[in-house]
Amino acid sequence: MNFLDQFSILDYFVFTLILIITIGAIIYGHTLKPKDGNSAMELMLMGRSLTTPLFVATLVATWYGGIFGVSQIAFESGLYNLITQGAFWYISYLIFAFYILKKIQNYKSVTLADLIGDMFGPKSKKLSAIFNILNLVPVVYTISLGLLIQMLFQTSFEISIVLGIVFTLAYSLFGGFRAVVFSDIIQFFVMISAVIIVLVISIATKGFAPLNDLPTKYYSLTGGHSILETISWGIIAISTLVDPNFYQRAFAAKNFKVAKKGILISTLIWIVFDISLTFGAMYAKATMPETDSTYGYFTYAFSLLPNGLKGFFLAGIFATILSTLDSYLFLCGSITMNDLFKSSKKKFYYLGSITAAICAVILAISFEGNIKSVWKALGSISSAALLIPVLYGHIFPKKLGDTAFCITAILSSIMIVFWRLSGLKHHYSLDELYIGCLTSLVSILILKNLET
Repeated sequence: MNFLDQFSILDYFVFTLILIITIGAIIYGHTLKPKDGNSAMELMLMGRSLTTPLFVATLVATWYGGIFGVSQIAFESGLYNLITQGAFWYISYLIFAFYILKKIQNYKSVTLADLIGDMFGPKSKKLSAIFNILNLVPVVYTISLGLLIQMLFQTSFEISIVLGIVFTLAYSLFGGFRAVVFSDIIQFFVMISAVIIVLVISIATKGFAPLNDLPTKYYSLTGGHSILETISWGIIAISTLVDPNFYQRAFAAKNFKVAKKGILISTLIWIVFDISLTFGAMYAKATMPETDSTYGYFTYAFSLLPNGLKGFFLAGIFATILSTLDSYLFLCGSITMNDLFKSSKKKFYYLGSITAAICAVILAISFEGNIKSVWKALGSISSAALLIPVLYGHIFPKKLGDTAFCITAILSSIMIVFWRLSGLKHHYSLDELYIGCLTSLVSILILKNLET
């Protein structure tokens, strides 16, 4: 199916108009740059000047780039998506807003690695920076953009992801965090509106009858999956508590009251987004059951929407992916510059961003475009390695030393890789996240006693 064959002149006009408005927003943002606009603080945190609207726009827009993976889960499993990609995450956001922000407000950190260095020591900062970069290599979002380009232009997957990452890298290197934030303002509005429009028109034209024809598993909280697999998504969601993007937005806010209010507002918006996307994908399954689940939601949306709104929807999907991909590339560059090389020279920022882009392309091809596998494999290493020791540091400040933190994180990551590659994961049907977290807990208990 050639999606662009369904485009009218009006659709092309709407899509182009949104692109022009986005570029205009970036240019306008640069006119507001202060006199010290070339400082590291401006480049990385926009001078700690995020107001609540800007904070909400950039946080919401950044957080949903894996729309192909999420829509596929909803298409295949229904409400299970609202649990694994929704409810678990909302809990994490609330913990961050009501607990983590209180713990970090006395630090003057610029990145999560910077914070970890202040909490544990310089070796921990370096190691966590490496783990953060591994976590931020935007494999999922490179795949998502590649799938979208492939869907539209019928190019090969490999060519599609290269074209996508080169395009994103070209503009994300320009302007630092300010460019990301002001592009996110437009992308935020378009991406949220696009998925809501699909659900509203579905209900208006089809009623609720198609949803009644779906199998019962679509209304099960586990969606036909095991309890352990379902809970493993909860652990991945809790990894928000060590997600560099969340901390970076919090550090960029004018103050922590803005950050807390922004996270709460963002959570409400994510709930609306998740409900709209999940039920939209369920309508897609009910009306087009034989469609490839990777493209099911998008195929349905293009067949449903009238001229003009197809262009708006496509712009919304591009916005959803690009707003995350550019943020990840930006933050990889920032961490490389600030935490690995301790320099304000932009050449290290460029080095980090370009290296992350190259790695993302290589890994996207090696994972053959399987988003869920990437989430489970790569996300678990950084999350399990840092989650337990960082939370321990928040709960028991200064009780874990620099060396102990590093040993804990390294052992955890080694056990995760071993568990996955040895085949023990499939033999015992136990996700590597559990092994990583358990290793961290045991290591902390032993090393804490040795240090004392």
